[in-house]
Amino acid sequence: MKRTAAMRLQALACLGLSLAFTANTHASDHLDTPSVIGDPRADIGDLYAWTSPDGKHLNLVMDIVGHTFSDKLDYVFHIDSGKRFGHTGASTAIRCRFRSGTDVTCTAGDTDTAHGNPGDTQGLASEHGSFRVFAGPRDDPFFNNVKGTRAAYDKAHAALEAGAKVDAAGCPAFDAATVHAVADEWAHTQGGPAKNLLAGWTTSAIVVSIDLGAVSKGGPLLAVWAATQGPARQIDRAGRPLTGNALLGTLAPDEISDAFKETYNMATPADGAKFVDEIAGNLGLYDGFDGKCGNQWLANAKAPPAQRYHRLAALLADDRLWVNSASATCTQFFAVERAALGGDPALAKDCGGRTPTYSASNVYRSMLVDGTTDSVSDGLTRDEREQSDSVFPFLAAPDAQAAAAGAYQ
Repeated sequence: MKRTAAMRLQALACLGLSLAFTANTHASDHLDTPSVIGDPRADIGDLYAWTSPDGKHLNLVMDIVGHTFSDKLDYVFHIDSGKRFGHTGASTAIRCRFRSGTDVTCTAGDTDTAHGNPGDTQGLASEHGSFRVFAGPRDDPFFNNVKGTRAAYDKAHAALEAGAKVDAAGCPAFDAATVHAVADEWAHTQGGPAKNLLAGWTTSAIVVSIDLGAVSKGGPLLAVWAATQGPARQIDRAGRPLTGNALLGTLAPDEISDAFKETYNMATPADGAKFVDEIAGNLGLYDGFDGKCGNQWLANAKAPPAQRYHRLAALLADDRLWVNSASATCTQFFAVERAALGGDPALAKDCGGRTPTYSASNVYRSMLVDGTTDSVSDGLTRDEREQSDSVFPFLAAPDAQAAAAGAYQ
């Protein structure tokens, strides 16, 4: 058991190192499959979804790692809607196809279409006025202290190799010195102030702002995911950050891990049950980073070890961003999930989702470590550029110096 946990942590450390070495080609995306890496135009870096401050629109952003859009792919936002968390009864797809960087056709279900040049930052308006779209180079709002994260994993891995015990659910019993060392490394970069490995990175972004009435036919709770689709199959998909690449195939050899992730990328949220056991097997590692086992969000310390992390694993395997469109106040990542599953009444009127200004990685990691939203920090709380959750197209213009240096070619 100890060796298994050590191998998983070493794989996570190697994942961080791979991102460090490939940041100039892979943007905010994480280690991915050969199919996705082979065509960066099909590679989704991040997905953002939230309600507008006026309470009338759903705002959507899909970051693409490649620096152009493919004329052989559909770029799709899927919006499922329902009246209760976890239950959706209607779906709307916003599908964009590019003939060139200045010629796009986007359809919202079968009700509205936008066609033309999407490069104007005011947005290309649809025929019936229900949505507008922008597509082009923007600053990547994702920020991540990758080197500090890798160093933190290395500290934990060393402790496991030195004999730290692991319980039957896969949670390591780290001592106080290891817990302190992990937290310290996570908050710094090579012993100094935390640095964003992705600072100045320019991504290709598809940005849509659509009337809520067009996407909430099933109810006010929206579950959003994105996909790139080729002629034969779905190539990539994205929902929450980190899940698809950090919690799948961590231990397996490359050929098995790649096959696992290929299957995941071709799947839909409805296929989530296939991935629950694999995700659960990796959650125990995070639960031990604070020196305590069983306090991860949704963990059931009284359940048999094999079931301790299954509730959270099932939620993550669904991998959709949940947005409460009845609220125009968006302050916290995981707000909808925490209100529904954690009984937090203070979040019942928060839209949740993910805006370009959220510190999503820190919230995600904290919830996996001890069930809070602010216990883990990689030393970063915002991007270097000024991103927006209210002014279309939301993402900052590309950094001129980065572009001149070849970050966007």
